[in-house]
Amino acid sequence: MATTPGTASTPDTSTAAAPRTPEDVPDAPTALRRLTASLGALPASHPLRAAGTADAPLLQALTGRTPSRRPVWFMRQAGRSLPEYRSLREGTAMLDACLDPAMAAEITLQPVRRHDVDAAIFFSDIVVPMRVAGVDVDIVPGRGPVLERPVRTGADVAALPELDDAALDPIREAVAATVAQLGATPLIGFAGAPFTVAAYMVEGGPSRDHLLPRTMMHADPAAWAGLAEWAARTSGAFLRAQVEAGASAVQLFDSWAGSLSLADYRAHVLEHSATALGAVADLPVPRIHFGTGTGELLAAMRDAGADAVGVDYRIPLAEANRRLGGRTVLQGNIDPALLTAPWEVLAQHVREVLRGGAQAPGHVVNLGHGVPPGTDPQVLTDLVALVHEQPPARPLAGTRA
Repeated sequence: MATTPGTASTPDTSTAAAPRTPEDVPDAPTALRRLTASLGALPASHPLRAAGTADAPLLQALTGRTPSRRPVWFMRQAGRSLPEYRSLREGTAMLDACLDPAMAAEITLQPVRRHDVDAAIFFSDIVVPMRVAGVDVDIVPGRGPVLERPVRTGADVAALPELDDAALDPIREAVAATVAQLGATPLIGFAGAPFTVAAYMVEGGPSRDHLLPRTMMHADPAAWAGLAEWAARTSGAFLRAQVEAGASAVQLFDSWAGSLSLADYRAHVLEHSATALGAVADLPVPRIHFGTGTGELLAAMRDAGADAVGVDYRIPLAEANRRLGGRTVLQGNIDPALLTAPWEVLAQHVREVLRGGAQAPGHVVNLGHGVPPGTDPQVLTDLVALVHEQPPARPLAGTRA
């Protein structure tokens, strides 16, 4: 179901980074037009053409149609909350698991089998493109991604290796193996947004406040721009490889963008996120843009070229819809903290989220962040059943997206 490994092409995205006016940004009808008009850009074996994922509830909601049932999936649904995941991963380092096509495919499929979620999210990590490009990075248990040599100067940026397209072949193989078993359930491809990727590279590892990359933006804007451009090219290539191999939608994760002011985001980040999302702009896949702590950045994240915006748990969906002008599909935003609350408390909260989402032109149910590792898997299974019991929300008349 994938293109021949190593043959994926990357479009000219030299114009993709231009900031857009509110009238130019995608909306749900635009996403639907792109979906219906551009299917021919994919091979006949792609799930959007051959397996009917174009009419799956997730794709219906992301393109402003009334879904056959409310679509729900969870960030980090594949991972430490599942005993089958822990058993399979035992003795295997995280990045080794990500680059083992058979293992990555199996981990991606596990939550779909268990929970009946409406999408799979490709099992990988935002630093995988960095690793296969040749950057010395590893994921240290209990800490996260750590670089042997942080990238902090223009010379450091100039020395970064460019990603060889053939290095993404294990990703294509894993995606193809996954979608071969998913049938009409869509696979979501993903990548780290340029700011988050670059923040790890400048800090050399996780950080609470991301002071070093924020300083670099202003103290050495040329070096920052070069690093962000590199991260955008690399993440964009990662997204495109997944789509050409069988992903039916993509999500760009900007985990640390909430540390930025709106002014800094628009001046130093938005164009690079637009480049990453622009890498698949010619392909018929909806694009979701998610960040944590980004309530003040929602419109700017939409303006980067997203068809839907993921909302974390910090603001109600009704407020997010207001800030986005009632024209953007939303994803979210069940508070992960409530997954361990009494069921009646969680169920009431989920219904409130559904009511808020129903005010938007489309709504994909998700958490407002990832599944905590200690979550009881049965709670997620029951949550999915609860969401599916609710009648589908119809896009509101008079909204653009």
